[in-house]
Amino acid sequence: MDDAIQTEPVRQKKQKTAAGGSKAGTAERRGTDVTRVSEVSLSSKRAATAPIAVLLAAAVLLAGCWDSREVNELAVVMAAAIDQADEQNIELSVQVYNPRTAGGGGQVGQMSGGSGGGAGAFVVRSAVGSTMADAMSKLQEKLPRQIFWGHGEVFVIGEAVASKGLREHMDFLLRSPEIRDKADVFIVKGKAKPLLTLPVPLEGNTAQTMGKLADIHLGVQVSIINLTRMLAGSARGAILPLVQLSQSEEKAGDSGKIPFMTGAGVLKNDKLIGYIDVATMRGAMWVRDEIELATVTVTPTRTERGDVTVRLVRSRTKLVPRIEDGKWAITVESEAQGDILQNTTNVDFGNPLLAGRLEQDFNDQIERRMTGAIEKLQKMNADVLGFSQAFHRRYPKEWNKVKDRWDEQFPHVQATAVVKVKIERHGLSSSGAVRPNDEVQAE
Repeated sequence: MDDAIQTEPVRQKKQKTAAGGSKAGTAERRGTDVTRVSEVSLSSKRAATAPIAVLLAAAVLLAGCWDSREVNELAVVMAAAIDQADEQNIELSVQVYNPRTAGGGGQVGQMSGGSGGGAGAFVVRSAVGSTMADAMSKLQEKLPRQIFWGHGEVFVIGEAVASKGLREHMDFLLRSPEIRDKADVFIVKGKAKPLLTLPVPLEGNTAQTMGKLADIHLGVQVSIINLTRMLAGSARGAILPLVQLSQSEEKAGDSGKIPFMTGAGVLKNDKLIGYIDVATMRGAMWVRDEIELATVTVTPTRTERGDVTVRLVRSRTKLVPRIEDGKWAITVESEAQGDILQNTTNVDFGNPLLAGRLEQDFNDQIERRMTGAIEKLQKMNADVLGFSQAFHRRYPKEWNKVKDRWDEQFPHVQATAVVKVKIERHGLSSSGAVRPNDEVQAE
């Protein structure tokens, strides 16, 4: 009985404590709910103000371009020429677009003589300076508009400048943010400026003409960035397309001269060391895997007369280096596919055996082109073929031993060319189109 009386107050105390705890929990939950409501309300306000902040920022940022320039305030350079003025200075010439005559009144192709004025589709201005940057600043003094390099497609380098060295000039071409590093670079015998001052047929100016020459891949195509990589490569060798002016058949005098490719200039340690002809240049392009357009004509070995011309539509070349018993050798492996453009022989190349013989004739001719180019460049001791990179990738340890004397090693590398041409299509006739059947050699 006494125990029951004593436990009753304890039970009442526990109930009160439980009630108090329940009230406290309810109050805590209410506080949490209020906090959550406040957070939701704050998030809603932030979500509502976010688009307004974005619009305000856009209104500030899109109000205008701080560095914008109007076209009618610019002297747009289409091409540039670099010549040696004297022992210490260079001459920078630019071909500037003339919008007043190109769009209407003037005749496309007219221009100003030398660095003077004139009413034509373009004008040429020149200035002399100790560096490219110095010459450009002086050139700006001769133009009422700000020089703009963003549309410059062509840079032509004179022979004297290339012989003296290109490293300092390449620094300016790469450092300027306006100059396109994909602009094409050419070399010319003698002065480069005359290429800019003459109007040419079809395209109207030399910048467009030489740009098209580069695009059709009849010769090597070298951009500013390509030239930089070659000069900074392990072999320190580079190749540049060589252009010169040719007299057209339609017009006499300077107005009828047009630029065309006549080979390539070879550079070593950033200096011009010599030239190669078109045949050697094309052979080098085969080795460098740069052939995109090629038409090859051969006289089949087992025919009495006639030629076969094939247009190559695809080609791929790879370099396979090897080092055996201390001897350095490299195999140039090339595969190509082509179509017969013309057949003036009496042979029916629908016969697989005769077609195989014809393919071997083409293999032999292309191999001779490659071998001739390699031998010529080895005599010049200028590795512009990528041999050094091939050995570096395949034999890095051996390469490190000779990299400082690659000039001594390169001329002694044994090079072999292996070509496989596949003739895919013969045209509408596998033999001569107008040759009687009794004259066709079918086997």
